[in-house]
Amino acid sequence: MKFAKMVFLIAGIYGIVVVAPLFLTEGVINATQPPAITHPEYYYGFACVALVFQLLFLVIARDPARYRPIMLLAVLEKASGIAFLLLVFLHRSPPSMLIGGVDVLLGILFLVAYVRTALTRVQHATVAHSSGA
Repeated sequence: MKFAKMVFLIAGIYGIVVVAPLFLTEGVINATQPPAITHPEYYYGFACVALVFQLLFLVIARDPARYRPIMLLAVLEKASGIAFLLLVFLHRSPPSMLIGGVDVLLGILFLVAYVRTALTRVQHATVAHSSGA
């Protein structure tokens, strides 16, 4: 459980640090990365959903055993990093989008946490059963 707690805590904090500034930087992005954002509803919609997921990671970190089924959704959310990497490799996005590799790494760690959490639950159940509890 300790591994899962740490992975999700770090991911949640990192994600908040990365996503929260999006709410204040639309103008900077418009000025430095043309073309300008033409559909702010998509931009802010993405930022809102991404921020909610970071908060969800913090919830999972509080009690990984209880929220274990949600870990698979967290893996899927991080799989979006694959799209960023593909866009860079296809020269459709700038190299700065390689930051998506962090999401892929976190997705892998989330999957490891999911598996390890199951193993921990089985070990605890086995110990409890053998001790007569």
